[in-house]
Amino acid sequence: MKEKRDSMADAYYVGLMGAAGYRDKDLKKPVIGIVNSWNDVNPGHKPFKELVNHVKEGVWAAGGAPAEFTVPAPCDGMAQLIGMQYILPQRDLIAASVEAMAKAHAFDGLVFLCSCDKIVPAMLMAAASINVPSLFLTAGSMVPYDAGDRALVTPDLKESIGARNAGKITDEAFADYKENICFSCGTCSMYGTANTMGVFAEVLGLCPMGSTTMLSCSSAKVRQARDVGERIVALTRAGITARTFLTRDSLRNGILHVSATGGSTNFVMHVMAIARAAGVPMDLKEFDAIQEQTPVIAKFKPSSPYNLTDYHRAGGVPGTLNAIRRHLNLDVPMAFGGTLGQLLDSVSRPVDPAVIHSEEDPLHPDGCFTILYGNLAPQGAVVKKSGVDPKMFYHRGPAVVFDSEEDLMDHLLHSKVEPGCVLVIRYEGPKGGPGMREMSIPAAMLMGMGLHTSVAMITDGRFSGASRGPCVGHIAPEAWEGGPIACLRDGDIITIDLEHKLLQVELSDQELEERKRHIRRPDHPAPGILKAYRDGVGGAHEGALWLMD
Repeated sequence: MKEKRDSMADAYYVGLMGAAGYRDKDLKKPVIGIVNSWNDVNPGHKPFKELVNHVKEGVWAAGGAPAEFTVPAPCDGMAQLIGMQYILPQRDLIAASVEAMAKAHAFDGLVFLCSCDKIVPAMLMAAASINVPSLFLTAGSMVPYDAGDRALVTPDLKESIGARNAGKITDEAFADYKENICFSCGTCSMYGTANTMGVFAEVLGLCPMGSTTMLSCSSAKVRQARDVGERIVALTRAGITARTFLTRDSLRNGILHVSATGGSTNFVMHVMAIARAAGVPMDLKEFDAIQEQTPVIAKFKPSSPYNLTDYHRAGGVPGTLNAIRRHLNLDVPMAFGGTLGQLLDSVSRPVDPAVIHSEEDPLHPDGCFTILYGNLAPQGAVVKKSGVDPKMFYHRGPAVVFDSEEDLMDHLLHSKVEPGCVLVIRYEGPKGGPGMREMSIPAAMLMGMGLHTSVAMITDGRFSGASRGPCVGHIAPEAWEGGPIACLRDGDIITIDLEHKLLQVELSDQELEERKRHIRRPDHPAPGILKAYRDGVGGAHEGALWLMD
């Protein structure tokens, strides 16, 4: 990029970078932008304050010049109710801000330090769009809390809210969980969106293997950070850009692996956005056709007893990749050298069959997701089938309709939830919320209350990647856009059929059309940036793209 500056621009560049401490000879080296999502309030990102220095050491040692800049990094777990409206918009804000900074300063290569739910996909979108040499490093996982009889992690805290409300645990136990379950910094030790997206980056070849599943406090993480710093300089000198590792074949590998390991439903939306940024056409039907080709061979918290540390010890990402290797394109390149097949051939570490199953002994035969269609979801809806009790693969029941998450929460806390019903939360889509909030606490409360085998929940909003149970999200078109979910009334009979990929209400087309004439949007304010988001965001079925479309 340096050759694109004329002499006047170069004088300004050298002069102003000199004021920041760079020498003229430093700026003749590859200048590596280090995108740091560190902050003090998000445990998944606090470790980057130290790790960035080790990345810089690696860059300097390899003959490059590191140039750090920062971006926001919100915590989905902290941002509940109104705060959650600002989470998904930040994915596109982060991606756009990285692109703007990287293009403005003409960095030769980029290292992305990212961990949590919206930050990893945002940075993958940015890397795809900017298309300079790029590498990723995640912070590693949180230490699980040893509660004596079992190890507890973040989703156990959410489910304990419902358990306490149902009288299943004491106030003292709940207080202990609040204080101790989030036991250290690092990403929550579960297979939610954060770790799903981190593992996805590893499978693409852009992130070192083990980065996501190893403990954040590992000494290996420091060495890994130096390796990333050194390697990005080599990639930059060779001109090997991000889209080398963001091809249709590599994205397909990533989709297969996430499906085989019971990943987050939010992954579906994020991979659509990443594919668009990489110039790879993809829609929900193609996604579904890819993901159902592989069996589910591993599941992790909250869909099983195993956390991320268990995953790492059991063989980690190489172990799960090897379990499904016949489905993968093994010739795709990896940013740290060689191909995926060569990397897997080099792994000698045995796997724990109790955690990582074989294809001959799968947990589910045909992928962890199901994309549903029907007169309630003409453009699609998403459910994590591997997190649903088989008793609820088919459910037919009367709708109980809510126009916001708050209304649903009040009902769960203060009213009787009748077994057999379908809880409908609408006007929570990208435009309707606005912001497409995740219904993570209501979904966890449903589990904690023991209603997950008798009550279903559907929404045009999202569920947390850590959610389990009969929870159908991403219904499109959303209610705010006049989608059929806006026409529902209490008592309407809804059918959810995962085997036949159906989400249907027992109303005729004529009745739905008549009801559309009487739709009245609720008062969902969109202050400040949320108005711009509502005005510009697309549908969930296309990735809920805003600034990066």
